[in-house]
Amino acid sequence: MLADLSSLIGYRFKDQTLLKRALRHRSAGDPNNERLEFLGDAVLGIVIAEALYQHHPHAREGELSRMRSILVSGVHLTELAKKLELGSYIELGAGELKSGGRHRESILADSLEALIGAIYLDSDMATCRRCIFKWYGEKLDELSEMRPAKDAKSYLQEWLQAHKFPLPIYTATISGKPHQQTFEVICQVHGLPHQANGVGASRRKAEQLAARHYLDLYCQDSA
Repeated sequence: MLADLSSLIGYRFKDQTLLKRALRHRSAGDPNNERLEFLGDAVLGIVIAEALYQHHPHAREGELSRMRSILVSGVHLTELAKKLELGSYIELGAGELKSGGRHRESILADSLEALIGAIYLDSDMATCRRCIFKWYGEKLDELSEMRPAKDAKSYLQEWLQAHKFPLPIYTATISGKPHQQTFEVICQVHGLPHQANGVGASRRKAEQLAARHYLDLYCQDSA
């Protein structure tokens, strides 16, 4: 069965113990894949950061940070895990198995990171890079068409999901005459200290500006 997975991921493990551990969820007991997940998250981050740096020579630091956050978000990792049919190979405890853990997004995303960590320990960074690029395929190229101004709310949501924060709250204040209204929106997230505002002729525009300003605050803190 694991041989089938090796074909799907494009890598054959020398140490099968590493592969089995990468696929063992904590609900199945110890040892499990949490430590490999930690390592894989770091490896994935540097591989994606390097690729974006090389492929987008004119992008600013803030834009690179946002693109990286999207690519390593739980949403994208879950999508990749499903393409690799990873859920069929994850070892789960009885309770998690009964509740549909094979299809749970967080378990799929975490297991994919653990798999990356296991490949790194079983081989090297160059091999990890080849596997990751193969899995992502055109996703890296598609980012060249993305710009923060296009849909800042979506970018912010992706970043928050990637870092396990709740969704943002947008609070609007309306002023002016009915035919010349001005919308001022405050964007804030529980658990984060920042809040940002945006002003526009429509609530939608004001929310987009507030989200963009919130992203800018994050990038400043990350510099």
